Amino acid sequence: MTTETPQRGGPPTAYVALGANLGDRERTLRSAIAELGQLGTVEAVSSFYETAPVGMVEQPDFVNAVVALRTALPPQELMAALLRIEQQHGRDRSVSVPKGPRTLDLDLLSYGDVVMETPTLTLPHPTLAVRRFVLVPLKEIAPQWRHPVLEKTAAELLAALPPAAEESRPPARKMATPKPSV
Repeated sequence: MTTETPQRGGPPTAYVALGANLGDRERTLRSAIAELGQLGTVEAVSSFYETAPVGMVEQPDFVNAVVALRTALPPQELMAALLRIEQQHGRDRSVSVPKGPRTLDLDLLSYGDVVMETPTLTLPHPTLAVRRFVLVPLKEIAPQWRHPVLEKTAAELLAALPPAAEESRPPARKMATPKPSV
């Protein structure tokens, strides 16, 4: 299933979540952001947030961010490009432990207002609405963004989340606000 309303003013904006918990996490995210700039125009970059892992919790903390990328690449081509960037940074999803430690994780959160489900890509991202580590930076850079299915902003989705188990730990720490490399 795919639905899309054309965006005015050129190519659609895609929102990409970035995360890393191995190696020089901040440097990896900065490198990935520069590479995203080769796929279109990086319009906004959130602050970097240090967050506790979700799922497999016995691993190092992550550094997470979200990027707004205006791109003419169709969604599946963009996702293929994101996977290549992950591989260039040492991650191979075919052999890595799901939800385990990773040098780089790039998730396509949304692409304009496209709603699609294929064997290789679901838009919007299926866990977007329940992931605090995604919603906080998304809200920071795109307060006007609305989930194309749930029709709620990132702030509304964030407010609807139950108290998180990781809130017994220190909250996500805002680290730095990188400048977009355009």
